[in-house]
Amino acid sequence: MSKVLVSDPIDQAGIDILSQVATVDVKTGLKPEELVKIIGEYDALMIRSGTRVTKEIIKAGTQLKIIGRAGVGVDNVDVAAATRQGIVVVNSPEGNTIAAAEHALAMMLSLSRHIPDANASVKRGEWDRKSFVGAEVYKKTIGIVGLGKIGSHVAAVAKAMGMKLLAYDPFISRERAEQLGCQLVDMDLLVQQADYITLHVPKTPETTHLINATMLAKMKPTTRIINCARGGIIDEEALATAIKEGKIAGAALDVFESEPLGESSLRSLGKEVILTPHLGASTTEAQVNVAIDVAEQIRDVLLGLPARSAVNIPGLGPDVLEELKPYMQLAETLGNLVGQLAGGRVELLNVRLQGELATNKSQPLVVASLKGLLFQALRERVNYVNASIEAKERGIRVIETRDAAIKDYAGSIHLEATGSLGTHAVTGALLGDGEIRLTNLDGFPINVPPSHHMLFTVHRDMPGIIGKLGSLLGSFNVNIASMQVGRKIVRGDAVMVLSLDDPLPDGILSEIIKVPGIRDAYTVTL
Repeated sequence: MSKVLVSDPIDQAGIDILSQVATVDVKTGLKPEELVKIIGEYDALMIRSGTRVTKEIIKAGTQLKIIGRAGVGVDNVDVAAATRQGIVVVNSPEGNTIAAAEHALAMMLSLSRHIPDANASVKRGEWDRKSFVGAEVYKKTIGIVGLGKIGSHVAAVAKAMGMKLLAYDPFISRERAEQLGCQLVDMDLLVQQADYITLHVPKTPETTHLINATMLAKMKPTTRIINCARGGIIDEEALATAIKEGKIAGAALDVFESEPLGESSLRSLGKEVILTPHLGASTTEAQVNVAIDVAEQIRDVLLGLPARSAVNIPGLGPDVLEELKPYMQLAETLGNLVGQLAGGRVELLNVRLQGELATNKSQPLVVASLKGLLFQALRERVNYVNASIEAKERGIRVIETRDAAIKDYAGSIHLEATGSLGTHAVTGALLGDGEIRLTNLDGFPINVPPSHHMLFTVHRDMPGIIGKLGSLLGSFNVNIASMQVGRKIVRGDAVMVLSLDDPLPDGILSEIIKVPGIRDAYTVTL
């Protein structure tokens, strides 16, 4: 009989499900070295946020088939190490959706009616009604940043309360937003018009300090901000200053840049600010939901069935997976790349399988392309299982084509993404040793291995361009690891692909575009 180790406290409902197919040992509070010693005995490991599953633990788990995280994030699991060892990693991306959405709504109403401070006042024996005159949310405008599952539920409830809905989400189609009753707008317009702003996006380089001093200065003095998503999306010092100076009316925060919250100027503010200790998922129902969800997936994998929320390996047969796994990584890399080049909202993805790949099973490669495409928007919440569903919900149409006549490489993948900012295309292939190569960019032939930090330019093929760009990057202390130019004809249009040792500093992209002859420039982080 299989054995499952539960190393963090989970609801009994999850343990009951696991007990149907395995012997379950609950051992919480284990030190890393203790876990390393015993993990080799188990076929599955179930955790929450307390256990860090390092590559050392994974290496010692010689019998592990699956690691289940009863929650959304898998930051405490070395997913790459698990993947290399053939261990499925699953999470519960929807288990706390309602809990998080309801907490955001509760924070909004509590902030509007000063409920925490009024409660404390009455408990002190006071009866001070004049100090707690609040604001109604009826007919007010709520700006929802991020229309994923949580943001969509907030939208539904806010609409029922008679609020006007604005939304910002560059990865959602206008049609999908309208179905939810939202007017899709850009971020600048949202912060200028909204009476309430609620955040429901992951923390990424693009969303870090999304709400900063510049954005706060554009808001109405009656605006209130709610963040139950991730700490760091708001510049907390800038927020505290804006509230002190009366530039906005207040804020309710459940998440912080550093947790537990230490010294912070937010603590000294009065009824304009509500602070809670990351309670978004802390409901009895949510804890039961995530325990059941992950336990069911562990049970299914132990029975030889696919997992519905795998974050690394899809539920494919071992023969298909062995054959397509390298090409799935190629497809995912190309999807990530073309998604960043396209920018904004992608409406159409054309996936063309070329050469020998045209005769292979295509669905895993299409799904891998979508996973890469959606990664910038969803991060760890997108996986091979839910990528197609997430794309459909965002109004992304997928066209699959095959062309066995293209024989430049044994097999190659061509992705073309069309969105609100135009169309971009990229082609890639695998070399004999499995190394990924980018072979074409927007119709220009190239031969470049992808790197972590890349810069792409579109320019006139004329003397001096390369030198000027190199000098400009050097003046900002940016080191170029490699560079290649792709062109169709001499002195015509060309593209330049640079691999960089570090990300570009803020503001340099606009300087690059000013270089005579350079028409456009894009940065990509893979």
